[in-house]
Amino acid sequence: MGVIVDFWNKNVEELRNKKLFLFDMDGTIYEEDNVFDGTMQLLAYIKEIGGRFVFITNNSSKSVKDYIDKMQRLKIDCDIDNFFTSAQATILYLKNKYPNEKVYCQGTKSFIDELIGAGIDVTCSYDDEVGIVLVGFDTELNSEKVINTCKMLQKDRVYIATNPDLRCPVGFGFIPDCGAICRMIEDATDKKPLYIGKPEPTMVEIVRQKWGYGKEETVVIGDRLYTDIATGLNANVSAVCVLTGEAMAEDIESGNIKPTYTFLSVREMYDALKMLKEKSK
Repeated sequence: MGVIVDFWNKNVEELRNKKLFLFDMDGTIYEEDNVFDGTMQLLAYIKEIGGRFVFITNNSSKSVKDYIDKMQRLKIDCDIDNFFTSAQATILYLKNKYPNEKVYCQGTKSFIDELIGAGIDVTCSYDDEVGIVLVGFDTELNSEKVINTCKMLQKDRVYIATNPDLRCPVGFGFIPDCGAICRMIEDATDKKPLYIGKPEPTMVEIVRQKWGYGKEETVVIGDRLYTDIATGLNANVSAVCVLTGEAMAEDIESGNIKPTYTFLSVREMYDALKMLKEKSK
């Protein structure tokens, strides 16, 4: 069995009761097209115990269809019910709070198409009729988009963003995520957005209630302390940090956000769950 990182001598026995596993993706189960060791085994374990896994991601650059296509390429068996994204959470927020407002969006084509498909009145160009400025994680960002966004924010409009993540892991390191893009815009406009995705507990609560699981049955697994782990803690469920993405051991030791459990990787988590299952026989 692999080494379990346990800073506070916690007993991992409680993990045996988990049935709903809410995974981050980038930096947690894969990096770009590299699936981390242990991912397939952990997902198989969840199915074997009659549980459910859902990928809750702050990455709004891809639609659910894009994610399903990617998972199929990576040989991970899943469908639409296995996903809940910050884009979906943002759409729910817009429909509930501002159902008739026109939205200017700085985002990828996939994000724009998802908004349109959900019936949101959206534009990517400067428009005086716009009531809401929306920024997502835009991997297709260019200077024209940034200029339009800054121009839109010169008037008093509702300003929201899909997620506060500062960095997105890629093969060579990291690239600026939505939070970093919004910081750049803030430097130019003095405007800060309302962030919709993690660390707010909303995504966890929606998924948990949709599938009928209790808080004691739910666990969030991720690699970022200030989004993944914080959202689990904010939702009052267990939170597992894996050290394959942004968070480092020293960040946990010195920081204020403390995961319920910490493992080196999803492989280490699987090894622990396998051990617990065998122990219970």
